[in-house]
Amino acid sequence: MPLDPGAVQLIALSKASGRPPVEKLAPHAARDAVRAAAPMIGGAAADMAAVDTTVIDGPGGPLTLRLYRPVARAAGDAGPAILFLHGGGWVVGDLETHDSLARALAKSSECLVAAVDYRLAPEYPFPAALDDAAAALSWLAGQADALGIDPSRIGVAGDSAGGNLAAVLAILARDGATPPLAFQLLLYPVCDLSMSHPSYARNGSDYLLTRESMAYFIAAYSGGIDIAGDWRASPLAASDLAGVAPAFVLTAGHDPLCDEGDAYAERLKSAGVPTEHVRMPGQIHGFLTAAAIVTEATAAIEQVGSHARTLAYAGAEG
Repeated sequence: MPLDPGAVQLIALSKASGRPPVEKLAPHAARDAVRAAAPMIGGAAADMAAVDTTVIDGPGGPLTLRLYRPVARAAGDAGPAILFLHGGGWVVGDLETHDSLARALAKSSECLVAAVDYRLAPEYPFPAALDDAAAALSWLAGQADALGIDPSRIGVAGDSAGGNLAAVLAILARDGATPPLAFQLLLYPVCDLSMSHPSYARNGSDYLLTRESMAYFIAAYSGGIDIAGDWRASPLAASDLAGVAPAFVLTAGHDPLCDEGDAYAERLKSAGVPTEHVRMPGQIHGFLTAAAIVTEATAAIEQVGSHARTLAYAGAEG
């Protein structure tokens, strides 16, 4: 299917900027560049009833979370929550680059969204980001009463590298290594670090995220160690996905990661996991954080949020 017009415009703007590809920049320069671009492409920031920042004790030191409350709740009215893990190849991205997406997800899902500023590679390679994500989930569940959330209705979400972390958390939660999850929202997730799927050949050079960029991200995250066969880094390598939380998986047709995301959705379905899989055939990787340019992003985020609402409140009724 041809590219969505918004995706075409986003690619053109990126080329016109003259910014070198991320693998050609030092990590701090790449992070600065992505942070600077975020407010120009992210779209209007959805209003929240409250946005608060808290710092918890993480496995590597202080760990910052930003809490988005889309609506005010009366005392005793415990609602659902989503732990949100940002994308960026485990190297770039932070609370600011994904502020618009986190707000939009909170608004569309009617859930408290807790975004995690996890440690980044290459300074902190695998499993630092995963350890931070697990610590944040444990904190969120442990503080449920104080936060006014229902611990039985906590989900996890993430885009790209964040989707990778979310998928792994769902497996850990099934195995009792973290608090249980009610649902998982995987947005064009990294599922297989082997880079062996055909979509790397189809989509690896012309659609912003390239094969070279992914090789750089994976090398930085792995710390020079081959972790492609470790399910904690490549959830598609997990031997059994039965019993993980119900899933919503979003993939993009012009994304190098498309085939592995599709394959993960099929693995979930085959394992008996209730799974909604939506492929956006005309879209590219990262389009959800470019709602100011890619108009399809708004409807896609609403679809993600609607599915989260269904799962969260169905869990409450059940």
